[in-house]
Amino acid sequence: MRQGPAVSLTGISKRFGPVVAIQDVDLELGAGRVHALLGENGAGKSTLMGVLFGLVRPDRGTIRLDGAEIAIRSPRDAVRLGVGMVQQHFANVGAFTVAENVALGGQGRYRPRVATEQVRITAQSAGLAVDPNARVADLPVEAQQRVEIVRALARGARLLILDEPTAVLAPAEAAALLAWLRQFAREGGTVVLVTHKVAEALAVADDVTVLRGGRRIASGPATGFTLSTLAAAMFPKSDGTDDATRATPPAPATGEPVLRAHGLAVRGDRGERRIVDATFSVRAGEIVGIAGVEGSGHHELLQALAGVRQPTEGILEIPGRVSFVPGDRHRDALILDAPLYENFALHGAGARTGLIGWPAMRGRTQAVMAAFDVKARSPRDTAGSLSGGNQQRFVLGRELDARPDVLVVENPTRGLDLQATASIHRRLREAAAEGAAVLVHSADLDEILALAQRIFVVHAGIVREVPPDRDGVGRAMVGAG
Repeated sequence: MRQGPAVSLTGISKRFGPVVAIQDVDLELGAGRVHALLGENGAGKSTLMGVLFGLVRPDRGTIRLDGAEIAIRSPRDAVRLGVGMVQQHFANVGAFTVAENVALGGQGRYRPRVATEQVRITAQSAGLAVDPNARVADLPVEAQQRVEIVRALARGARLLILDEPTAVLAPAEAAALLAWLRQFAREGGTVVLVTHKVAEALAVADDVTVLRGGRRIASGPATGFTLSTLAAAMFPKSDGTDDATRATPPAPATGEPVLRAHGLAVRGDRGERRIVDATFSVRAGEIVGIAGVEGSGHHELLQALAGVRQPTEGILEIPGRVSFVPGDRHRDALILDAPLYENFALHGAGARTGLIGWPAMRGRTQAVMAAFDVKARSPRDTAGSLSGGNQQRFVLGRELDARPDVLVVENPTRGLDLQATASIHRRLREAAAEGAAVLVHSADLDEILALAQRIFVVHAGIVREVPPDRDGVGRAMVGAG
């Protein structure tokens, strides 16, 4: 294969409204090398790679390819320049064959024989086992990932960006993929491995860069880092100046256990094992933080605890009244085109019987809107007409109105300002004080530390309790402690 490009990004900055996603980030990618890009959730990794692949236009900064300044305004530009990207959530069309998926986005008339031969030649040359005529939906997850890589290679990619590529793979499959990436680099290709797995990065990467809070914190040859130094860069100890980290969680709960898990195992959407042999209990009146980097399995665990995903093994005892505030409110919590009072009726919709009294439902909706400061003209407004912060307050208000025994919350304050965040925190503490067992996950570790009396860390599918210390929790999240 041709030598991969040497790419440099200099002074890359991007804001989304008031939020600074990345600021003045430099990144050097050497030809024939694997570069690991590390950082906690929200550190700016995906935004930076979005800039390199043309998905995000930076506010300022320059990109150079083999020393020449270039502009990447779209993925088409990136592909033309030899950049390919395999995202964490695959872009395959399940109903199409492998050959049809690889041909998607190409130019001219689709010719099945030509497309099939192209996949066969590309896959054989790269050493990737792929059947051009297989329907993608029928393939196991590791084969679907190979399809994504073959598509990038078929379009001439010499620089591959892989976003959390081992998150959905079994250990043997992950090892095989990482070995292939090393071979790709030895043959002259350039690899950017976006990952939360520190040990994995040290095992396969030539170079490492750590982002935190949208800034580059550390960068250099992988041999200059250890598990401990990388964990410290990703999750530094608090200096005590942040209000969130200085907030004092409530005293330990003394209520009876209302949620119990024993030997719990949970699988993901593609059938992969996400949680393995988890055993724990949660008491009435306590707030338990669930910490984990993206892909660790915490999302599937929370869904199981909320009763919306069935465990595959073990015992899970949960009470009858469970409320869930999911991380993706648009996909899992709201019907955007429906009025608020109909969205309010979604709680318990799967178990409710009989006729709904809509006047009473509108009255309850109005009361929750007032109590949770949801800014809308009336319960007849559609959920999609609300701002993100108001949508979040509405969903939380709806779930708390049910007086749950267990409240499961993902990223409760995403998109909210400081005042709204303080209000949500107060509501969660009040729910615990009234006897609910509250389980909360946040991409912001400081938020978990501010709220939780106990913290469970999920790493590589294993759930264990960790003392509520920022350094210790951060290390456990990346497998360094």
